[in-house]
Amino acid sequence: MKIYNTLKRKKEEFVPLKEGVVNMYACGITVSGDAHIGHAYQALIYDIIRKYLEKKGYKVNYARNYTDVDDKIIARSKETGIDALTYADMMIKRIDALMRRFEVDDPTLWLKATDNIDNIIDFIEQLVKAGNAYTTERGDVYFKVDSFPAYGALSGRRLEDAYEGVRIENEENKLNPLDFALWKSAKEGEIYWDSPFGKGRPGWHIECSAMNRAAFGEQIDIHGGGRDLIFPHHENEIAQTEALTHKQFAKYWIHNGLIKVNGQKMSKSLGNSILLADLLDEYDPETVKFALLQTNYRGDINIVDSLFPDADKHMYGFYKILDEVQKSGLKATGDSAHIDAAFDEAMDDDFNFAKALADLHGIFKEMKAKLSRGDGSAAKDAEQVKKTYALLGLFKKTPSEFLSYYEKKQKSNIPDEALALLRERSEMKAQKNYAKADELRAKIEALGFRVKDSKDGSTLERI
Repeated sequence: MKIYNTLKRKKEEFVPLKEGVVNMYACGITVSGDAHIGHAYQALIYDIIRKYLEKKGYKVNYARNYTDVDDKIIARSKETGIDALTYADMMIKRIDALMRRFEVDDPTLWLKATDNIDNIIDFIEQLVKAGNAYTTERGDVYFKVDSFPAYGALSGRRLEDAYEGVRIENEENKLNPLDFALWKSAKEGEIYWDSPFGKGRPGWHIECSAMNRAAFGEQIDIHGGGRDLIFPHHENEIAQTEALTHKQFAKYWIHNGLIKVNGQKMSKSLGNSILLADLLDEYDPETVKFALLQTNYRGDINIVDSLFPDADKHMYGFYKILDEVQKSGLKATGDSAHIDAAFDEAMDDDFNFAKALADLHGIFKEMKAKLSRGDGSAAKDAEQVKKTYALLGLFKKTPSEFLSYYEKKQKSNIPDEALALLRERSEMKAQKNYAKADELRAKIEALGFRVKDSKDGSTLERI
């Protein structure tokens, strides 16, 4: 199995630090607002990676974190009048419920910054003692980037280029503009903890390093997150962790692509964020997963208007064939191991979900052909597809459940004009006025709908 390692900028054979065991960490959500599709995508990616590693026989210890104290959460606390910790806890419960609705499993271990304040303070104290960090009169503590010569290895940035990408915080107190906050002194009215440096709270970057060390020790196998975290967040994690331990922090760095909406990066400032709750109000979780997983996980996903409707239609077509196989009464015969083998081959090549999904079109085409000739291996293939692709969160429903969802949704989205034309067409057919019925079919198709005739009557579906 090969994994693309951002640190090495190439695919590498996966060999964990300890045989048979994988310690894996993925940066989670800052709970300052509701979960959006980017949060859902990242959670889905690392849930699948965890499950595939387990399928390969590894014992996977998978941790995700919630950042439950930072500037944005404090700002939301002031806006809402809700205590910052109470607000964060409320949002965590809300996001947890939403992720379960999205049918993404919990990690092995949930980590929270506020549960690790002592670990964070201890980490910072050791960095100060070693000369890798310094305190200011104000009570802030900064990491001294100059003390870590390998800074920039992950992102490939030279120090002089990195100045452009770093957020400047309390610059007047820094020895170097690239130095980053490990501990932030408390401002009036802000949440704080007591520490040897004074009243304050952790900087963002130190939280993940300290939580990792508390959960797994000095080294982990896989560290994951979105590509936007490579610099400065993950770069800073490496610097502060390896400065303390003098060991390689993470053996493999994995980064998923970002979400774009009609070609633009999704952001609150552009007003194009897609909230996960809104998406799940309209689409089945399996449709959303199918849509997101069609792109290689390292590439950006461009969400256009047709993405989710098209995914819905594909999933409906697959489930329709599964329904036909189920109703055929065919006894499962033959060997469908090739389906699972092809899936594993795709996943062994840097978790190529997109290739695994593309294979489904050929699998279902062959399944339909087998079904038409009464070949019992169609039933065997159906069983294998459900078993194999459950790892991606697909085909976990009964065919009737998904078909009912889709058909009900399609009906509710059909305009009255198209339904009126369909009723009129049915009347014309009953009167054997087929020329007029064909004319009405053309009008319906001009509105963007296809007529489907069956012994139970006529229905419409979007073209």
